[in-house]
Amino acid sequence: MSHEHYAALTVFVGLFGLVTALGFVAARWRRADLDQLHEWGLAGRRFGTVVTWFLLGGDLYTAYTFMAVPALVFGAGAIGFFAVPYTIIAYPFVFVVMPRLWSVSHRRGYITGADFVRGRFGSGTLALAVAITGLLATMPYIALQLVGIQVVLGAMGVEGSGWMSDLPLVIAFAILAAYTYQSGLRAPALIAIVKDAVIYVTVIAAVLVVPIRLGGYAKIFDAVPPQKLILTPPGPHDFGQYSAFSSLALGSALALFLYPHSLTGVLSSSGRAVIRRNSALLPAYSFLLALIALLGTMAIAAGVDKDPAFSHGFARYGTNFAVPALFLRTFSPSFAGFAFASIAIGALVPAAIMSIAAANLFTRNIYREYLRPDCDGKEEATVAKIASLVVKVGALAFVVLAPQKYAIQLQLLGGVWILQTFPAVVVGLYTRRLHRWALLVGWATGMTVGTTMAYQLHFKGTVYPLHVGPWTISAYAALWALLANLGVAVVLSAILNRAGVDPGIDATDAPDYAGGP
Repeated sequence: MSHEHYAALTVFVGLFGLVTALGFVAARWRRADLDQLHEWGLAGRRFGTVVTWFLLGGDLYTAYTFMAVPALVFGAGAIGFFAVPYTIIAYPFVFVVMPRLWSVSHRRGYITGADFVRGRFGSGTLALAVAITGLLATMPYIALQLVGIQVVLGAMGVEGSGWMSDLPLVIAFAILAAYTYQSGLRAPALIAIVKDAVIYVTVIAAVLVVPIRLGGYAKIFDAVPPQKLILTPPGPHDFGQYSAFSSLALGSALALFLYPHSLTGVLSSSGRAVIRRNSALLPAYSFLLALIALLGTMAIAAGVDKDPAFSHGFARYGTNFAVPALFLRTFSPSFAGFAFASIAIGALVPAAIMSIAAANLFTRNIYREYLRPDCDGKEEATVAKIASLVVKVGALAFVVLAPQKYAIQLQLLGGVWILQTFPAVVVGLYTRRLHRWALLVGWATGMTVGTTMAYQLHFKGTVYPLHVGPWTISAYAALWALLANLGVAVVLSAILNRAGVDPGIDATDAPDYAGGP
């Protein structure tokens, strides 16, 4: 390890230690009984506008934002910018839909999306399917956060051989697991404030300093191959990359707030007005995301992959190393350490929220529903804490056993699965015309179609080329699967409703969806 590596690592460890301390201190912040699941897993539903803004920002803008999006832009070009419009599309959706979910959850004491589905459709089986999907989709998303930590540690020379190569990541995972276990959702909420501060400093420095070093934005774009600056145009029998770009944006927007961690952030807020205010304020993060995506273009212009000093990093981490290499070339070792700490903290916050959300799902919708229906509040919270540890171990296995050329594929794969809960959760907020058994069969169809498409792409991509006559339409597999899901659910619902098959008992009523501050 060189002197420069030691300087960067010193700053990194200092900031990492600060957020770790905050994670443990958070147990005393807004003190409450953390042996109750609604306090440990939802912080008592008391977060106001400011804390919710930081929490949702920390929840949604992750190592995916800082590492995976620029890596995709660096490796694949303009299509990587799909992440910018998708976050903009998501916020009107949040403004309209999520206050409704908050209201019914607040009135009925629901902690998870599967809780709502159980009450709305009177179907434990459908709720179980939603819970399992949430757990499955969360695993690769947590893994993406761990990839971010793994890459920045490698950039600072913290590596080894064999099992030792993953030891630093295991240590970071253990620290995350410890403070999450103790403090619950309060830990990432408190840390998110520091996270946002260091990320904004890093991004502003990058978009000012890097262009100056490279001679300005005009020279940056001149240095990028033309095929990476624009989408592939349509051909005689295809839509080029246009269909892939638009479907990735739309599918990701619809999936974003179906993830358990997104729902956890929403349900932890103190009221409907808080959610609406945040849907108006959160686009500030979309501006930040656009700047971060440009780092991939800057890395192309800087030619970091051609620098012999970074050959080992690219050989080991692929395009995920683009941003760390850019920072190492541009900044002093100390500020590079600061920037790497911002990436690592940007991974810790969402990883904590995701593991908590997954634990809530397991405890409420599997353990309490099927294994221990008579468990008390303390046992429920204890099981959730243990489950949060198990989820992190599963995510760690994703990283160690299934490395990805583009880390963003981990998030997109989760999106294929979680979008299949859209009919039960989102459509279910507005109507019960879809029959519970039809929803279940539709879910199974969507999961099968989406997973099969991902398998045919060897789990290395999620844009599936569907052949329709002479046309080839390349689109996000999640949307193909959702169309199959909805088609089956609508047709089968008509058949079952006409046949008079029991639709289940709706435990909610109309006032539940409009109540609350």
